[in-house]
Amino acid sequence: MKFEIAQIGTIFSPYKSKADCPIQGTFVPKGKGRVEVFPEFEPGLETIEAFTHIILFYIFDRAGKIILSRPPFLDDIPHGVFASRHPCRPNGIGMSIVKLENRVGNILEVSGIDILDNTPLVDIKPYVPKFDYRENAGNGWLEIKENRKKPKGRE
Repeated sequence: MKFEIAQIGTIFSPYKSKADCPIQGTFVPKGKGRVEVFPEFEPGLETIEAFTHIILFYIFDRAGKIILSRPPFLDDIPHGVFASRHPCRPNGIGMSIVKLENRVGNILEVSGIDILDNTPLVDIKPYVPKFDYRENAGNGWLEIKENRKKPKGRE
C-alpha cells in the first residue's frame, strides 16, 4: 500500500540549522515561529484561535540517514527509533506542540517552536488536554535521565 501526503503550508522559525534547533520546544518556550497555511486551506483554520496550543505535523526534510537504533539526543545509550523522537526515521514525520499566539488570515504566530526554518507542514490539530493528556503516563527510558542541554554537533 502506498500513501501520499501533500504539503498544506510552510513552517518558519529562527532555526536555520540542526545545531541551532532546540531538542523540544518546551526547552525554549519563548522561541517564536510562523506557520503559513496555503491560501486554499485557510477555511480549515476557522475557530482554531479558540485553542491555546496546536499540534503541528511536518516532514523532516533534512533529517539525514535512517538508523533504526541509535543514541538519541538526551542519552548515550542506543534506543530504537520508535522509542525516541529522533528525526531520522523510516517515515520522516515530525510532531510538535506549540502555543498559538495569534492568527491573521492564513498565518499562525506560534511560540515554543522546535522546527527548522522552511519546513513542509502536512497537518494541524488542536491540542485538547481532555483528549491528549494521560494521567500517570510513563516517560520510558527518560525517567532515569535528567533534562540535559542539547549536545554540540547534532547528527
